Amino acid sequence: GAMAPGKKITARIKRTLPVRGPQAPTLSELMHWYCLTTNTHGCRRIVVSRGRLRRFIWILLTLSAVGLILWQCAELLLNYYSASVSVTVQFQKLPFPAVTICNINPYKYSAMKDYLSELDKETKKALETFYGFSEGKSKVRRSVDEWNSTGSDFFKQIPLLKFEDFSRTATELHTGQKRKIEGSVFHKDSSIVNSGDSNDIIGFQLCDADNSSDCALYTFSSGVNAIQEWYKLHYMNIMAQIPLETKEQASYSADDLLLTCFFDGLSCDKRHFTRFHHPLHGNCYTFNSGENGPVLSTSTGGSEYGLQVVLYIDEADYNPFLVTSTGAKIIVHDQDEYPFIEDIGTEIETAAVTSIGMHFTQSSKLSKPYSDCTETGADIPVENLYNKSYSLQICLHSCFQKAMVSSCGCAQYAQPLPPGAEYCNYKKNPNWMYCYYRLHEKFVKEQLGCQQICKDACSFKEWALTTSIAQWPSIVSEDWMLRVLSWDKGQKLNKKLNKTDLANLMVFYKDLNERFISENPANTIVILLSNFGGQLGLWMSCSVVCVIEIVEVFFVDSLSIVLRRQWQKAKKWWNDRQRQRSGKPPQAVDPERQGHHNPACLDEDLPTFNTALRLPLPQGSLPPRTPPPNYSTLRLESTFSEQLPDTLQPGHH
Repeated sequence: GAMAPGKKITARIKRTLPVRGPQAPTLSELMHWYCLTTNTHGCRRIVVSRGRLRRFIWILLTLSAVGLILWQCAELLLNYYSASVSVTVQFQKLPFPAVTICNINPYKYSAMKDYLSELDKETKKALETFYGFSEGKSKVRRSVDEWNSTGSDFFKQIPLLKFEDFSRTATELHTGQKRKIEGSVFHKDSSIVNSGDSNDIIGFQLCDADNSSDCALYTFSSGVNAIQEWYKLHYMNIMAQIPLETKEQASYSADDLLLTCFFDGLSCDKRHFTRFHHPLHGNCYTFNSGENGPVLSTSTGGSEYGLQVVLYIDEADYNPFLVTSTGAKIIVHDQDEYPFIEDIGTEIETAAVTSIGMHFTQSSKLSKPYSDCTETGADIPVENLYNKSYSLQICLHSCFQKAMVSSCGCAQYAQPLPPGAEYCNYKKNPNWMYCYYRLHEKFVKEQLGCQQICKDACSFKEWALTTSIAQWPSIVSEDWMLRVLSWDKGQKLNKKLNKTDLANLMVFYKDLNERFISENPANTIVILLSNFGGQLGLWMSCSVVCVIEIVEVFFVDSLSIVLRRQWQKAKKWWNDRQRQRSGKPPQAVDPERQGHHNPACLDEDLPTFNTALRLPLPQGSLPPRTPPPNYSTLRLESTFSEQLPDTLQPGHH
């Protein structure tokens, strides 16, 4: 159908006028339009500025601003998960921690003598052979056959060896023969290294039961350490075979260990203590464990209001080879925490009063993604073998024990048993010691992966301890005090107590200030967005709307221009191909349809009279000139042929 004439004109104008704005046909025109209309002043200055230098400076400044924005915003994103630490101190009634007390000697020597007799004989023999002195009164020389008849060929498998001058030649304890020793050497106490004197070194050799050429040699620069380590190794083998009830009876009862007890100014007794059996320390007693009653708290600081106990140590019944120090070991911990007395216990001296002042601190860290800690330990693939709340120590020990069971086939004696496993002893697992030493070496070198799997707990309670010691009882009060204490102890003791058998312990809060250290997120989404806004505003005077505009122009519109171009090219190619097939000449481009710039209209300034004069002329025509005035228009009488009646002067007709 034919178009209405008006519409035809509009369509014609639309076709010939150059296209501006988001529908611009070329990318450069689109950018030109964007720079003139956007709110970000830098872009506008690039287009409007006169002179190349000024334009170059503005391009440089704008690009720098964009770079700075990107860099600062990236920094803000990277540091989003940062935490601020706050410390609050408040004065309040504090819960008293659990205090676990153990005798350094785990079992009464008199009760364990039968089990250890063979090992003790062997140790005395070593002292006699290597150091030339006899332990005890009777120095009886026994023949080698008599030693062998005692039945343990285990000592023959792992004998004590004496090395001469760092050489590989060793004298064996039993036979006295010298032999060459193979295997890699591990110095167990390299902190005291021999200075190269002709001191002999003592050690022992552990070999793989399945492959006797694979051996490890453990040497000690101190004979004391060598004998103790060797003794402990055999001791653990023997202990692993003794039932728990027997060991509990051979260790100290609450009546044995505790002589007097005071807490918060009031008397207390063994009912306030809970027994737990520690594999290396025998029977230990925990005050305020929370198991048999509520957790006690204290309302006043100072030594008067803490826990005060006198412990009976009974030094005469100590194992001479297993422990070489006298006293008790204590550890202050939370009720849910396992007391790792062997790792972090504090030793208490005999014949002294030990005052332990405490400061209580509670810490809580933010978990992932702020830090690599665990809330409950549930997300860590290691089974908790201890019946207590998660800690890094528990995880490491449990992880090692698991590795021990899987690679050595039995569990190490010092840690709890995993379900379905049993403790190592050389009758059932002849290879366990070699396996244990090798595994432990890997564990220490962080090759087992335990240190990588186990994480810190996010929240923990800590009691910082300050220890001070004074001599006790004093020389003047010693006599009556020991008599009264002996009387209190009852008829079991028919002798007066010795002061080296007693230890006095005081545990108290120095102040009732609870320090609470907590982490809080330093950033939130609102703060992050505000910071983004600040950066955009500072460097580019830009807002969210302007960011949307950038996305629209640089991505949506630019893409549509490129696609339109490609489509037109493809269409033209297809049309030309069709024409070639039908034998028609290719279509010429209609010049009227092309948009064009007027060369005189520069965008640096708005059009003025001068620029209008510089417009090019239509081809083949003279320049326009002002037409001459038409003087006949000045003759007014021809316009008004007769005079109007009201203009006539009176009297003139």
